Amino acid sequence: MDTIFALASAKGKSGIAVVRVSGENAHQACSVICGGLPSPRSAGLRKIRHKGEFIDEALVLVFEAGRSFTGEPVVELHIHGSIATTRAVLMALGDQPGLRLAEPGEFTRRALENGRLDLTQVEGLADLIDAETEAQRRQALAVMSGELGKRAKAWRADLVQALAFLDATIDFSEEEIPDGLLGHVLEIVDRLCESVEKELKGGAAAERIRDGFEVAIVGEPNVGKSSLLNVLAGRDAAITSDIAGTTRDVIEVRMDIGGLPVTLLDTAGIRDSDDVVEQIGVSRAIERAAAADIRIFLHVGEVRFPLEPRDGDLVVRAKADLAHHGATDGLLISAKTGLGVETLIDRLREVLTQRVAGSSLAIRERHRQILGNASCALTRARDGLKSGVLVELVSDDLRVAAMSMEMLIGKVGVEDLLGEIFSRFCIGK
Repeated sequence: MDTIFALASAKGKSGIAVVRVSGENAHQACSVICGGLPSPRSAGLRKIRHKGEFIDEALVLVFEAGRSFTGEPVVELHIHGSIATTRAVLMALGDQPGLRLAEPGEFTRRALENGRLDLTQVEGLADLIDAETEAQRRQALAVMSGELGKRAKAWRADLVQALAFLDATIDFSEEEIPDGLLGHVLEIVDRLCESVEKELKGGAAAERIRDGFEVAIVGEPNVGKSSLLNVLAGRDAAITSDIAGTTRDVIEVRMDIGGLPVTLLDTAGIRDSDDVVEQIGVSRAIERAAAADIRIFLHVGEVRFPLEPRDGDLVVRAKADLAHHGATDGLLISAKTGLGVETLIDRLREVLTQRVAGSSLAIRERHRQILGNASCALTRARDGLKSGVLVELVSDDLRVAAMSMEMLIGKVGVEDLLGEIFSRFCIGK
């Protein structure tokens, strides 16, 4: 396998740049350009030279095979982060025999192939790199720590034990099956059903932490939807005017509320109109609001909404600086003066926090599909044990569940998935 190298820190000018080299020839190649290496798992200052020319002075870290991120011999060169210096060091490495520039995600892929990470940890690492909010960071870190993989391995171990008990019963006639053996298998399957189902139930909330919530601001024209969006976003993201129908399309603003990722949607004012373009805007507004996780219904007088408020939606009386009347659920705001805006944010934060309570580590659709398949197989096995079907049929269902756990951690059936995952990594990762 080729020895690979790449810039592992961000491109561009920086105080320090990190170049990572991994593979069988990593130590040899870096020793050539550094004039020797420090001992493994220690750092040493070395002068980098190539073709007789001094390039830079670097802090060099050396890792042995089996004790590095990739599981291969690794060297990291911590160099001065100018664009010219980085380019020169990469060119020097590229001239060494057997070395080539890494492809996107190739270091992480080697960590997977060498057993340093399982697939759930790789996915957690990808999410950690992309994390924008505190909740996303914590969630990704939990998955990257291997907790979901550990659960999958524990589930599989229980399944293997149950299968061993079932296989033992096949060697006996019906009259000779040891007392309590099938009952013990049923206990294991019951426990697995409950555990996997619990993980599945928290999956929807986990996905919302990862992908974010949509919060639509809905109401008639000129109730202050765009003004509220601008106040919440802290900038003029939407055009505001006294002319009804100013907002024609859905305007989206990404923000962080209570550590959770939220996309605010400013929608067109809901009203009947002869303007064809405005009609399209109203239709889109209703469609996006219907699909949103939470709706903020704004009104200034009579409450008339095209959609029925759901649990968690907020009904808010706007323009409190002009009229001092209570809102349907006690919320009263003024985007102009800021009155009630913090209270609205607090209420929204409470609703979002409730939505993610009990979230699991099954943060991707792939996780939920696999766990769903395992849950179905376990349910069939449990029902079969209770109704006395052939032990061989129960055994087949447990094997399907065990295979699902292997797929979850990337042991089988994921080759097509890997290319898509690693294509989203940067080259140095």
